[in-house]
Amino acid sequence: MTAGTSAAPSQFEAPSQSGTPIRVGFVMHWMRVAGAEMLVDRMIRDLGSQIVPTVICLDEIGPLGEQLRREGIEVVCVERRPGRDFRAAWRIAKLVRSRQIEILHAHQYTPFFYSAIAQLLGGWRARLVFTEHGRHFPDHVSSLRRFANRHVFSRFPDRINAVCQFSADAVRDLDGFRRRPIQVIYNGVDPNEFRPAADRPALRRELGLSPDRKYVVTVARFHPIKDHRTLLTAFARVAQHLPEVDLLLVGDGPLRAELEAQCRELGIADRVQFWGVRRDVARILQAADLFVLPSISEAASLTLLEAMACGRPVVVTDVGGNPEIVREGVDGLRVPRGDSVAMAAAIERLAGDAEQGASFGASARQRVCDVFDQSSAIRQFARLFEELSPAGLRGAGT
Repeated sequence: MTAGTSAAPSQFEAPSQSGTPIRVGFVMHWMRVAGAEMLVDRMIRDLGSQIVPTVICLDEIGPLGEQLRREGIEVVCVERRPGRDFRAAWRIAKLVRSRQIEILHAHQYTPFFYSAIAQLLGGWRARLVFTEHGRHFPDHVSSLRRFANRHVFSRFPDRINAVCQFSADAVRDLDGFRRRPIQVIYNGVDPNEFRPAADRPALRRELGLSPDRKYVVTVARFHPIKDHRTLLTAFARVAQHLPEVDLLLVGDGPLRAELEAQCRELGIADRVQFWGVRRDVARILQAADLFVLPSISEAASLTLLEAMACGRPVVVTDVGGNPEIVREGVDGLRVPRGDSVAMAAAIERLAGDAEQGASFGASARQRVCDVFDQSSAIRQFARLFEELSPAGLRGAGT
């Protein structure tokens, strides 16, 4: 397949000093709609003909991968088996060799692990970049893995980076990657796509929302780590004090039936709307009054950044990368994870004070534009690719 045939025109200077496209292999678990995958999708589109991309998936192609395939981008699945499947590493090595990939960009630890093994197996040496995104919770790393990372695998990556300082610290302190500095390249969103609505009342009518009510929204899969249960317990308190406020839950997942049952038990079923998976998330965020992220663990949440870019005040748990994103009392409010009383108080404070909510929302929007604009992340990766490309290395005298 020919890379870049349907990608959008690039807004960046060519990464390669020679003007020759850089052959980049992106190694992923899959290409589902999630943070790491959306970053890679956007990099491929924005860098356009400046790179020749090959997307290498360990487990499945996924919907984003299928879309890229339809647009002429090469997306390959190595069909990793459960456990440590060194055949998957061999297949990656063959792809690197046959495509003469110059930079192998692994997203998350497991894709990095297989990429490092592939470097040992292949006759063609690509430069290896390891980007860490989210972390497991609880974040336990075995002593064997830490020992192997410290003494073996930390020798492989030419660059290590993470989407927030929280993830960078975990790679260094928990995983044991101490040989190289770990750069933070903040995750980001497009503030032109996610922005305040031009006509919010009209948008609310289009979405079927009442002009007389206020709406708290969260966008997250129904999974224990997102802790919707604490949010519903908090909202039951809010519902008693603020009868004009409703809760919108956007997303789906294995806990949906349990959460619907919890709403009935708390007596708030008529105040909570389950909207399922939506393609118009930006419009929903623009129409809402307040965004809440109740997770027990987060790195750099894209939905949080999207809500802030839309000018929404936010309430988030004080975990992971959230404190790096949300300035307390400036862009929104932070509460302890699992604390439904504190969460309810924060929601009531912002839902009941339109002036403060507008002030927080404006600050949140500006913060995304200043620090978490996705184009900034892509520019940094483009510079990194340039530095590691053969032309860049020759220019640097390495």
